[in-house]
Parts: sequence; structure tokens; C-alpha cells
Amino acid sequence: MEPSASRTVGQVYIAQARHRLAAAHQRITHCLDQLTDSQLWWRPHESMNSIANLVLHLSGNVQQWIIAGVSGRADTRNRPQEFAARGPIPKAELARRLDAVVHEADAALVAVTDAQLLEPRRIQGFDETVLAAIFDSLAHFQGHTQEIIHLTRLQLGDRYRFAWTPATPEQGAATLR
Repeated sequence: MEPSASRTVGQVYIAQARHRLAAAHQRITHCLDQLTDSQLWWRPHESMNSIANLVLHLSGNVQQWIIAGVSGRADTRNRPQEFAARGPIPKAELARRLDAVVHEADAALVAVTDAQLLEPRRIQGFDETVLAAIFDSLAHFQGHTQEIIHLTRLQLGDRYRFAWTPATPEQGAATLR
């Protein structure tokens, strides 16, 4: 990566957006890898979403807000269907869908120029700038990533494998005295 001094604020913003999308996607994949198909469709309460519904929802949201909203491609989202689904879409298919959307969103982000960040867009009935659309979509993606982690830990308990644990005191590792 080139030094930040030679990059614009817009280029740094896009680089960070891409990094944060990829990191959250990795966390979701880490959870999916630990669960069975039936665990993905489990709901703590009928009025709550399953992990599978959240994956469908994130795929739809990123498609609508970044792929269509930012890059101008067709918006094919069916938001009510994301929440109405009750399976049985297998884990491999859910992961494939999310992978494809994240890959396409990353390509859309790479193509964004500094000037485009301030361009207006109409997305899901809201008037936004490209910058705001990216910001809001990533915050939304990260929020549901934490929800997926929580639902995974709720089901697995002590069998949950953390993606990362602190190794040094600076990172927050416990120090023995």
C-alpha cells in the first residue's frame, strides 16, 4: 500500500471501507464455519431473526446500498423475503451468496473516485451521498456481524472458537502476577 501522505482522504476512506467490509465478512465466515445448517436457521425466539436470515439480509443490503446504490447497477433486492425465509438454504449456499456480494461490493468500492463520494444517490427511498451510503451500509454490516457472533456464541457456549485472542498486555491479554 502506498504511503498515506500521497493518497487523498477519499482514497484512504475507500481503503478503510474495503478493509472493514472484508474483516466483518471474515468474522461472519468464521461463525458459519462453526455451525450446522440447522443451527443457522435457529431462532432464540420466533420474533427474532436466525443467522441465515441475517446473512440473507446483509447480502440484500450490500447489494442495494453499495452494488446498486453506489455503482448504479440494477437494484434486485427483495427485503421482505430476507426475513420471511425459513430455510432450508444450506450453509454452503448462504456463504456463497455472501461471498459473491462482498466480492462485487469490493469491486464497486475500488471504482469509486473522490468526486463520486459527494454525488447524490437515491437508495431505498433515502437521499444520500455515495460517502454516506458506504458509511451507513458498513455500520449496518458490522452491527449485524456482532449479532451473528452473539447468536453463534449463544448456541455453542464453550465450544465457540474465537477468531482472535489477545497475546500481549497491550492487546488486552491477561497478565499473571
